[in-house]
Amino acid sequence: MQWIEITITTTEDASDAICEMLSQIGADGIAVSDPYEIARIIEDPDSLAYADEGYIESLGSDVTVKAYFAEFDDGVRLGPKNEEYVDPNGVGMIYGNIADKTMPAKEALKLIEDKLDEIGQFLPVGKGLTGSRYVQDKDWENEWKKDYTSFEISDRVLICPSWEEAHAKEGQIVVKLDPGSAFGTGTHETTSMCAEILDGLVKPEDKILDLGTGSGILAIICDKLGAGHVEAVDIDRLAVDVAVDNCRNNDCSDIDCYTGELKDAKASDYSLIVANIIADIIAAIAPDVPSRLAPGGRFVCSGIINTKKDKVEKALAEAGFTIVEKHEKNDWMAYVCTLTD
Repeated sequence: MQWIEITITTTEDASDAICEMLSQIGADGIAVSDPYEIARIIEDPDSLAYADEGYIESLGSDVTVKAYFAEFDDGVRLGPKNEEYVDPNGVGMIYGNIADKTMPAKEALKLIEDKLDEIGQFLPVGKGLTGSRYVQDKDWENEWKKDYTSFEISDRVLICPSWEEAHAKEGQIVVKLDPGSAFGTGTHETTSMCAEILDGLVKPEDKILDLGTGSGILAIICDKLGAGHVEAVDIDRLAVDVAVDNCRNNDCSDIDCYTGELKDAKASDYSLIVANIIADIIAAIAPDVPSRLAPGGRFVCSGIINTKKDKVEKALAEAGFTIVEKHEKNDWMAYVCTLTD
């Protein structure tokens, strides 16, 4: 067996979607180098990070995603590693999964290029697949850890990778997460906006649904902020499995993680529903959200690229929502909504 490292040069807008796609088709490891995130850390007045003059400019504007796949004698291993997750028809999957199988390296690279083209229909993917090479085990096992360190995602929440010791301030809660396993490590604007919103909204009596939970990060934050009950649902069974592990690693096993979508939610009286997904899906589900909210409930939605904000705002208004808060980071929007009286 040997390992193939593939390099994708992309944009900040598309990097999380690409990581999710690579995870769904079976990448054994994913590493992301995001110059925008590095710049934000360095420029944060509360950060202890330091860089020489001109360093930030030297980073350029491309986000680099590297993924690692195992290659055996019969080809590159793709697809879920557990038959439980195989959906031959790709039904319900964001990008469509594939059955566990192997294929020649050239065909595997072509598959990745095709998936990038699909993502490119709704997000700017940039240059796309820019290289591939064979690497030794030791080259990639720790490569993906280099650019992922502890960071404050909100005033009270510190995200910390599992291999680091957390140095939290007084009153901060710590969420342990590893990148490369499922969508949602907290570094993207869509997730950080949700975390900041939840930091100010979550109350002990809240009954919360995290719709499209990915890694479980927002559900874990809600639980650690003291919510009374938290459910985490995702259409991707593999993501749910990852969320369960992350919940367990954060001593949040009381979070109810399960596979499904909004129609599969277990209650109709949530005081808060949070959906960090994509604009088109938020617009599509908006009419069905009110029936799942308790009186006075709130709907937090993020993952909205600003070029589609009008579509989402129109759908929310038609569903009976009033947007009470608008948050914006770079090209992304997040809303806090209540039902119009």
